[in-house]
Amino acid sequence: MEKLAIDGGSPYRTREFPRRTPFGDEEVALVTQAIRSQNLFWSGGTMVNELEERFAELYGVQHATASSSGTAAIHVAVGTIDPEPGDEIITGPITDAGSIVPILFQNAIPIFADINSDYCMDPEDVERKITPRTKAIMAIHLFGNPCDMDAMVDIARRHNLFLIEDCSQAHVTEYKGRLLGTFGDIAAFSLQQSKHMTTGDGGITITNRDDLAGRMAGFRDKGWARRPGWGPRTYMFLAPNYRMTELQGAVGLAQLPKVKGVVARRNQLGDYLTSLIQDIPGLDPAPVTEGGKHSYWLYPMRVRGVAAEDFA
Repeated sequence: MEKLAIDGGSPYRTREFPRRTPFGDEEVALVTQAIRSQNLFWSGGTMVNELEERFAELYGVQHATASSSGTAAIHVAVGTIDPEPGDEIITGPITDAGSIVPILFQNAIPIFADINSDYCMDPEDVERKITPRTKAIMAIHLFGNPCDMDAMVDIARRHNLFLIEDCSQAHVTEYKGRLLGTFGDIAAFSLQQSKHMTTGDGGITITNRDDLAGRMAGFRDKGWARRPGWGPRTYMFLAPNYRMTELQGAVGLAQLPKVKGVVARRNQLGDYLTSLIQDIPGLDPAPVTEGGKHSYWLYPMRVRGVAAEDFA
């Protein structure tokens, strides 16, 4: 057997993988249109508002609020459910800091439930972690793999808890024929550069609950009322400024028609990779939750019998 490249052998691949090229003429045209409008501010513009409308339409929900990042989108979700100081939000232990920072900024406490072999939150441990201070469950669809949403919805309903879906890594991803982000009370998506659809940075929060929509929209806008008769500077509650610009909105509008194709291709390639490596001893391919489709934002593998660094 030839020596591995790491041991001084010849590498199998000598050229770099091609760079990802998510942007094209559609983005250039809409960004140009935004610039020529002479208004890049969301209020008074058209791009962000249209992105929100089309994103809501894609997910079949009534309300969408665009923001400046995925972290901001999650903060909008947490701020919308309005926890009291010291309230607890149960979430996953493997995630980006963007899932946790919004909880802390709202003076709430993240409580980490264990994961299953699919890297998603274990519903049984989620239920074990519930206390009288629990305000919400934040289900994280890690790497693009759906959580067991039947179980999460059941637990949230029985205990009268808000259910937040962190879909930062799971755009147009299906669980039992239904899109993630439509199971919970409110859901957040990241539009950061590496995501299935991107505006460089950005985020969107969605809900189908009319009672949450007003606070959701206001939370990204400093709590600004923006209502006739309220005066030029009237604020309903304390909130940050997470407004998306018209430039981001323009790119998002061009990206939106592409995202289904991007996810379908990732699903195809991820499943194909699994089929090629599933019988290799010591290598556990990316797991897929029963009833779900994996959108493979990342392809997680577990390696046994060799150092992960050497394998990589």
